[in-house]
Amino acid sequence: MQTGNAGDSTARSSGREGLLQRLDAGPVICAEGYLFEFERRGYLQAGAFVPEVVLEHPELVEMLHRDFVHAGSDVVEAFTYYAHREKMRIIGREGDLERINRQALQIAKKVAYDTGALFAGDLCNTSVYNPADPETHVAARRMFDEQVGWAVEAGVDFVIAETFAYAGEALLAAQAIKKASLPAVITLAIHKTDLTRDDLTITEAAQRLEAVGADVIGFNCIRGPWTMLPALKELRAAVKCHIAAVPVPYRTTAAEPTFQSLTDPCCDYIPGGRPFPTALDPFVCNRYEIGEFAKQAYAQGARYLGVCCGAGPHHIRAMAEALGRKPPASQYSPDMSKHILFGTDKQLKPHNQAYGEKLYGR
Repeated sequence: MQTGNAGDSTARSSGREGLLQRLDAGPVICAEGYLFEFERRGYLQAGAFVPEVVLEHPELVEMLHRDFVHAGSDVVEAFTYYAHREKMRIIGREGDLERINRQALQIAKKVAYDTGALFAGDLCNTSVYNPADPETHVAARRMFDEQVGWAVEAGVDFVIAETFAYAGEALLAAQAIKKASLPAVITLAIHKTDLTRDDLTITEAAQRLEAVGADVIGFNCIRGPWTMLPALKELRAAVKCHIAAVPVPYRTTAAEPTFQSLTDPCCDYIPGGRPFPTALDPFVCNRYEIGEFAKQAYAQGARYLGVCCGAGPHHIRAMAEALGRKPPASQYSPDMSKHILFGTDKQLKPHNQAYGEKLYGR
């Protein structure tokens, strides 16, 4: 495994271990899922999924960062996902591009420095990249460079570049980050086949990313735990660097391997008939499934772990506890021993416990 990078100097100068040092010592957990969480709360619109909440309700963004760290996240990731030029243009707010990025970075930095977590910048798929059009390659790289520039000025410890279906676009993001001498976490979005959109295998894509200096390579979003897990074996064999596994918390299957491909035959009221993205509730993984995924992914060599779109703090706490940790939120982990009906504490009333026995579906 790689053990050092010039980009870790930011963390070292503040007395904190950098990303690569932490990964060499054990797992690093990164909570994601901000887009879906704020959409559920009514502060972000599904569709464009632009994080306008950063400008309109910065206090809520700060609180969610704190909730995730409290639950066990080692990383505070600036909420700049889809805060890039193309998405801001689509919603008519391109003039706010720099402001939204700088504000998201400052919010994340404040929480990271308050809590001792790592402070990460964030890039994502640009929506403009087209393998057949070199002009879009230039446009995408320009978008990455400007966001990396703001992240560098904010003093990030590393940059995450995520949800790339095109390996070629991921390479451009990795090159932009490495040009800034920062550690780069690059995660691919693997859809219904084990190929990128530019028809590379996982092995081919990962090896190309490692060749340009990516420090952590893996998968995020799109696939749930049980359809992401099989791909980790190929990834681990393909590269020498650290690997990442950041699934969505939905029960995807071999037949429907992504949360975009899920169908719900039990509901006839979904607009367009497709559960993605606003009717995925019946498919949500419980916290114990996420904990089990963390253990299995770690056993396969993934040291950078997290949960993406749909995650809640309870998922992050379950992941942390499954990896042997006790984050502050563990003070409130379930203890059913004192439950009025289902508990075992000697102080409980026997007639309530007896009634509780009748409530199980058996």
